[in-house]
Amino acid sequence: MTASPTLQQAIGAKYTRIHGLGAYRGDKLVTNDELAGPIDSSDEWIRQRTGIVTRAREHGGKNIVDMATIAANEAIAEAGIEPQRIGAVILATITNMVQTPAAATRVCEAVGASPAAAYDISAGCAGYCYAIAQADALIRAGVAEYVLVIGAEKLSDIVDPTDRSISFLLGDGAGAAVVGPADEPGIAESIVGSDGGKWDAVAMNHELQEYRRGEVEWPTLRQDGKAVFRWAVWEMAKVAREALDKAGITAEDLSAFIPHQANMRIIDEFAKQLGVPEHVVIARDIEDTGNTSAASIPLATHRLLKEHPECSGGLALQIGFGAGLAYAAQVVRLP
Repeated sequence: MTASPTLQQAIGAKYTRIHGLGAYRGDKLVTNDELAGPIDSSDEWIRQRTGIVTRAREHGGKNIVDMATIAANEAIAEAGIEPQRIGAVILATITNMVQTPAAATRVCEAVGASPAAAYDISAGCAGYCYAIAQADALIRAGVAEYVLVIGAEKLSDIVDPTDRSISFLLGDGAGAAVVGPADEPGIAESIVGSDGGKWDAVAMNHELQEYRRGEVEWPTLRQDGKAVFRWAVWEMAKVAREALDKAGITAEDLSAFIPHQANMRIIDEFAKQLGVPEHVVIARDIEDTGNTSAASIPLATHRLLKEHPECSGGLALQIGFGAGLAYAAQVVRLP
């Protein structure tokens, strides 16, 4: 009897970390006054409910591939690597212009990383953290040396200006990170999950086939604000604590807390529930960027490091949560 052949198995880096970040925000800052009329609201009402003063929206014609490519090129430059060393490109988005092909393949080519693996993931506002978890796993498995992770959204394409549940929250932009090998742990064990029983708390209001048959108008995003607020504050606080436990640290050890930029009230209550100490810098990019779904955490991280360079090299808890309802969190070492 012939012995079964032994398979070779790739072995990658023992540890990983984020080496560089990049960002692109929509080219126009849209004020509350510009949006208040169609929803019979006011600047004061929007500020009190969301903390948003302006939101970045793309009026110059760039799509998610264009925005993602700009952010990706900055991240690659900041990481100080040649794009040919990137073994995978993961793009988190819910606003690709087409059902297929994946936007990641076009970004991969645009930044000079072909023939790297390239694919999109759709996990809503949790997409970036999902992608960071996958990048960490791909590198440690030996599949890639470096992975380019991008969150890119053009939410203005799927907004109804008359909708009071979410229209005034949404912005456009892209944030990117280069993940690669490290000498010490730089990405702790990720917590990823979903609660499909609440899928319709943040969802499109119609299916594309209904639109194709002429039965409905262009599908747009809706949310049950109260349900999302309760879920985000109470359930996601548990996930955040679990992420800290998996990392073997406490909130006292953090330099920064970077939650999905969903709503300033959610961010403030979330920090309170988690007991975030005063010395920890809390990302509040939502004030003038808005909610950019999968792009929000990398955009918020990029800004936080520009405004608080003392956080560089420190630990940050990042957590994404939203449509699906999907969620993901991990502690990372900031570049």
